[in-house]
Amino acid sequence: MFKKIAIFFAIIFSFYVTGVGHNVIYAESTDKHIVDIKIKGNSAVSTATIINRLKLKPGDVYEPAALNNELKRLYAMGYFNDVSVETEDQPEGVIVVFTVVEKPIISTISFRGNARLKANTLKKKITIKDGDLIDFNRVAQDVATLKAYYIEQGYSKAKVDYVVEQPDKDQGANLVFVIDEGVVLKVKTIKVEGNEHIKSGEITKFMSTKTAWWFIRKGAYDEEKFQEDLTRVATFYRSKGYLDVKVTSRFDYSSDGKFMYITIVVEEGKLYKVGAIALAGTMVFPNEDLTKLVKMKNGDAFDYEKIRADIESIRTFYYDRGYMDAEVDLKQQFNSSTGNMDLNYNIDAHEEVYVGMVNVFGNTKTKDKVVRREVRVYPGEKYDGKKLKRSKERIYNLGFFEDVYFETVPTDQKNVKDLNVTVKESKTGEFSFGGGYSSVDAFIGFVQLSQKNFDIMNFPTFTGAGQNLVIRAEGGSSRSNYFLSWTDPWIFDYPFSFGFDIYREEHNRSGLSGYDYDERRTGGNLRLGKELSEYVTTDLIYNLEEVQISDVPDESSEDLRKEQGRNIISRLTWGINYDTRDNKFSPSKGLVLGSSLQDAGGILGGDKDFVKGWFHGSYFQTLLIENVVLELKGATGIAKPYGDTEDVPIYERYFAGGASTIRGYKQRSVGPRDKGSNSALGGEAVVLGSAEVTFPIYQNIIKGAVFFDTGSIWKKTNDLFNSSSEDYSGFKHGTGIGVRVKTPIGPVKLDYGFPLSDNQGDKREGQFYFSISNGF
Repeated sequence: MFKKIAIFFAIIFSFYVTGVGHNVIYAESTDKHIVDIKIKGNSAVSTATIINRLKLKPGDVYEPAALNNELKRLYAMGYFNDVSVETEDQPEGVIVVFTVVEKPIISTISFRGNARLKANTLKKKITIKDGDLIDFNRVAQDVATLKAYYIEQGYSKAKVDYVVEQPDKDQGANLVFVIDEGVVLKVKTIKVEGNEHIKSGEITKFMSTKTAWWFIRKGAYDEEKFQEDLTRVATFYRSKGYLDVKVTSRFDYSSDGKFMYITIVVEEGKLYKVGAIALAGTMVFPNEDLTKLVKMKNGDAFDYEKIRADIESIRTFYYDRGYMDAEVDLKQQFNSSTGNMDLNYNIDAHEEVYVGMVNVFGNTKTKDKVVRREVRVYPGEKYDGKKLKRSKERIYNLGFFEDVYFETVPTDQKNVKDLNVTVKESKTGEFSFGGGYSSVDAFIGFVQLSQKNFDIMNFPTFTGAGQNLVIRAEGGSSRSNYFLSWTDPWIFDYPFSFGFDIYREEHNRSGLSGYDYDERRTGGNLRLGKELSEYVTTDLIYNLEEVQISDVPDESSEDLRKEQGRNIISRLTWGINYDTRDNKFSPSKGLVLGSSLQDAGGILGGDKDFVKGWFHGSYFQTLLIENVVLELKGATGIAKPYGDTEDVPIYERYFAGGASTIRGYKQRSVGPRDKGSNSALGGEAVVLGSAEVTFPIYQNIIKGAVFFDTGSIWKKTNDLFNSSSEDYSGFKHGTGIGVRVKTPIGPVKLDYGFPLSDNQGDKREGQFYFSISNGF
């Protein structure tokens, strides 16, 4: 009986819970439904825009508590000074009415006090525009952006503020950025005093404050950044064992007040050295195995950088063996009897950790399975740090994501953690068109549609499955190409790649291109590939193409004249590659080795019978400074006719000289030539080598390069490396410098190569190689 009475009073109480004022929201739920949602007070922001931001929809169950979240959601739009909500009861349900008070609309944006920097330049730096509703958070960000830009231009004392002028509340507002430019102050020199043991260049390279240098560096002085520079210098000294270092500064100014002369004053203090080193704790592994990981030795200068590297080596050792929770703590203690710093590493290995679920977050377009199949640790397995690192490299190498983050998350089981893979997707589709100039192909234009994350079955977006689609057309003064390519790296969800290509390539007779005839190739490929191991892949390609040679001069060689007309080439190519690069798009370390064997004709049919082999390798290594990368390349190719074919067709031979082989020489000019016409004949064997160092010039946009190329061509495969063979002209060497620039339409590449060897009477002069192409 008591239970029934309690239920009765609870029901009565629920009917009497009402509120005063439309901003009061209650938590109790009802059985009523929302029949309509109305918006009042808006004029600049459309009703549809506001309603689309709401999660509540007509037909939803009316939950008063949910209205609080909707108010927050509307406030977060940044368009309103005030938002309120009220409800109207109707027989069929509840009408929810949101009333908004809009922020004023910006009618004009102006700048006051900018005498030296133009308003048009400043306007390009801000995000807020005429016609926007005033968003004070955005305005504050724009103020900070303008101030940073002024400092970058040398106005270190510049002040930026803003005022909103609205004479008539019914009219738009005027947003005025108020600027006090101050005087231009640029850094003329930076000197270091008191540095007895570390060179000045080593100290200043850690500083973001730089001297003015031509138009490339403004030499702007930023007080905040300079104080950070002093902290970095002190940290650098401490990392080298000077634990008591003091770093201060002194400033001098030019008579006109436009230039400043900075002096960094260093008091180095005592150099501390490492004393006794000990490892203790719950280590699991033998002490001698861990001791080998510690590179810092007794008597070495106390170096925080090396100590941190040792700690990381120990952690990595444990992570690679599944101890993901391993902790390594260092205690350093000054030993007054020796004057050195004793190091005590305390290790707690904890337990081995196993993989739970692999979860993928942040992928709005890409299917989960596309990411998961690149992960090299699996549920139920013990975690492996090396496999995790490789998994991240593989996901980056897909080219779909600009950021990849791994996190291990505890589960109900003590020694099991889920792996959360969070990705930030980048743009994978591209429609581009443009033009450029190449030293080989002269003027050329292109149009291209590409999607690196294509899904042929996902209508209408056609994205998410990791397939690659490229449609491209280009035409120019000496060549034109048409190309369609599609590849699925996991055909039918099996670990085999499959794809096809359809193409037409035309080269016109041109002195620039090195072609002494017109050539047109029309054909297609069918491709099947398989990943044999983590770093080894293999593929099989069938190619069928028609080759047409025309416009052959009468004085041309016999080798060329007999190839006039139309021929069908049917070939099968098997290749295998070993690739350990850390990043396929911009490698800084790793090795690539590959070979391919090709059979044309024979049982495959076609008009020509020959075999070809190609062997290549590239090695990438970061040098002493980050982003300075050495690339060593080598390649060897051989070809040989068989059956009814007496000679390898001239259009299937190897040629050298030019932008992609030996820079410093004209295109296809290295190797055997016809004695009558002096035209290039190519050869059945080629050897190429190259060494190139790239280094940053400006951020990640402009890079410089220095290179050395070498190579040679042999007329017959049997004469490979035979210096006394027929028509052999020796190895040719070239060296030079180059610039690489990233642009919105694609990479720009400029090289200047100079020949180091005589080449069959050609004038010995440098060659420029310039190209603009679109990357995808």
